[in-house]
Amino acid sequence: MLRPFCRCKIHQATVTDANVEYVGSMTIPEDIMARLDVREGEQVEVANINNGERWTTYAITGKKAGHYALNGAAAHLGKIGDRIIIMIFAYLDEKEVAAHRMKIVFLDAQNKIAKMQD
Repeated sequence: MLRPFCRCKIHQATVTDANVEYVGSMTIPEDIMARLDVREGEQVEVANINNGERWTTYAITGKKAGHYALNGAAAHLGKIGDRIIIMIFAYLDEKEVAAHRMKIVFLDAQNKIAKMQD
């Protein structure tokens, strides 16, 4: 039986842009996506630490380091300066669960990696 497990997360990113008119949803810098093996279009869950909003959307590759943008309808759920947590899940079977270790990127106030746990 497959069950969803959090395979990685980006902890305490600061929102740098929010654009209702932009086509897409959650922009994540490409260097972070590469380190966590997040693919463009992959489903992500976002939790806004400032206001408690939580939503499911998909990742868009951002070309600019430190740029985390809420796009489209997601732009209504937060604002520039809000702190967010981005979680990426995978469906694992019982064998995979035993070997699973969640990767976590902890960011500082400037959206730079402060620590990485894997």
